[in-house]
Formats: sequence, structure tokens, C-alpha cells
Amino acid sequence: MAQLDSITVENMLAGVESPLKRQLLLLAFVSQRMKEAGSQVPVLIGGCALAYYSREVYFTTDIDLACADRVTLDKVLRSIGFVREGRYWVHKGMNLMVEAPAGALVGEDAPRETVEMGDELELSVIGIEDLLIDRMNACVHWNSKQECEMVDLLVSMWSAEIDWKYLLERAEKPENSARERFEDLRVRYAS
Repeated sequence: MAQLDSITVENMLAGVESPLKRQLLLLAFVSQRMKEAGSQVPVLIGGCALAYYSREVYFTTDIDLACADRVTLDKVLRSIGFVREGRYWVHKGMNLMVEAPAGALVGEDAPRETVEMGDELELSVIGIEDLLIDRMNACVHWNSKQECEMVDLLVSMWSAEIDWKYLLERAEKPENSARERFEDLRVRYAS
């Protein structure tokens, strides 16, 4: 793949109206640059991952990443015109924001989704199971009605693809304690 620069990234995003597609294309580009540097690619997490799995029912303005190699991530973002503003990397011209609140994801066995964006570009997204655990914890511990609704929506959409064994094992751990809730959702949305 030819070496890309910030003008190429801006051109790649020009005319792309979907905010989520713009975010995913940017992350695929960043992932490619990190691979070229010999680094592990970041994983999309948080609200942007929720937007991906909900097919844009949910929307967020920033791109949250889990990234073990923040030094390379910072270099790549800087090289394409992002500027550090507090905890975010911001590119005003492309109207995009990136935050890396987490290092590498816990557990090498954690499911991940690889999303191909064309032109040899791809990105990694947290698995639906770990995203569901995260959102269920917010539902329960923050008593967030929106998060509870998002869990319900995602299970209804992805029930057949969910690795229920993995999800229920994770949900059973004391820090999650949501197995019973997921068992109820599995029964409700069983195919």
C-alpha cells in the first residue's frame, strides 16, 4: 500500500456523509499506518463501537480506542494533522476526535470484529460480547435507562452471532454480576 498522507486522508473522507463511516475510515487508515510501523493495531471501543453495532442508532462524536502502543498512535495521529487537546486528539479540518482511554484489551481470548473498509484498509472493533458487558455494567451500576435500552437493542440485533458461552462466563464474574440479566435476554431473543 502506498504511503498515505493527511491530504490523502482528507480526500478519502471527502464526500463521505455518514459520520460513523468517516470515523471507521479514519481508524482503518490509522490502523494501517500502525501496522506499517510494526505496531499492534488499536481496537475501537466505547460509543463509536456502540454506533457500529447499533448501525448508527446511537451516535458519538469521538472515537474511543484501546491501544497498547500509544507512542506510535500519537505519532500517526500527529503525522496526519491531529493536535492534542487535553485527553483528545482533534483534527478540526476533518471534524474528528480520537481518545485512547484504555491500553490493550484484557484477555487475548476476547472476541473482536475485523471490519474491512476497502482498499486494503481494515480495523478492529471490540467484540459485541465485551461491549454488552460494558453497557450492562453502566445499565446496572449507573441505573442508566439509555444503556439498558442499548443492551436490549444490541441483543435483539445480534443474538444469533453472540458467543453466549463467553458472554455468560464474563457476566458471571463479580465485577460484572449480570449473568441472570443476560440469561433472560438470551431466552427472550432466542432464534
